[in-house]
Amino acid sequence: MKIVVIGSSGMVGSRITAEALSRGHEVVGVNREGKAPSADPGLTAVAADAGDTQAIAGLAAEADAVVSAVSPPRDGSPPVGPFLATAASIIGAARESGTSRLVWVGGAGSLEVGGNRRLQDTEGFPDAYKGEAAAQAEVLDVFRETADLDWTYISPAAEIAPGERTGVFRTGGNFLLTDAEGRSRISAEDYAVAVVNELEANRHVRERMTVAY
Repeated sequence: MKIVVIGSSGMVGSRITAEALSRGHEVVGVNREGKAPSADPGLTAVAADAGDTQAIAGLAAEADAVVSAVSPPRDGSPPVGPFLATAASIIGAARESGTSRLVWVGGAGSLEVGGNRRLQDTEGFPDAYKGEAAAQAEVLDVFRETADLDWTYISPAAEIAPGERTGVFRTGGNFLLTDAEGRSRISAEDYAVAVVNELEANRHVRERMTVAY
C-alpha cells in the first residue's frame, strides 16, 4: 500500500510513518521542511503545506490512502477557524485526487463520557486544551456530513505520549475508554499500530473510533 502521511515529522505522524514502513508499506511523508524521520528506502519525504490543496492532491493521486496527522494551531491564536480550513483543504485534496481513503488523527475531547457529555465539557478538563479540543470536534462534525469519502476519525485516549509499542490495546467507538484504575491512556506507538491496522482492515469506514489500554 502507498500511504501519504501529512504531518510525518510530528510526535504521532512520525510513529505512524515508522509503523507503516515496518509492515512493508510505501510512505510519502509530508511536512513543511521535507524532513525524513528515517532513512528507510520505502519513505519519500516531501516538503508541502497541509493547506496547499493542489500540492496534497498531486501527492495523493498516486496513493492508496491519506493519513492526516496535523494538529490545530498551538500559538495561542483561536484554533477552530484555521484548523477547519486545513481540514477543508485536505478533504478537498482527497476528492480532487480520486483517493477516497482518508484517516484523520483526531482528538479525545469529543469522546462521550456518559450523561450526554463530552470529555471536553467535563469539570477539570484543562483550559489549555479546550481550544484544540473544540477544533478537533468541529472537524469530526464535518466528517460526519461527508458521504463521498471513506474517512475514519481516530480518537486517542485522553492521555497520549511517546512510550512502548505493545500491540495490545482496546478499540471502541464514541465513548472514552478507561482502564481498571479509571485512566484513559495510550502510547503514541500503539496509537500508530491502531492507525495502520485500520488502513489495512478498513473496519471503521465513515466512523469515529478510539483506542486505549
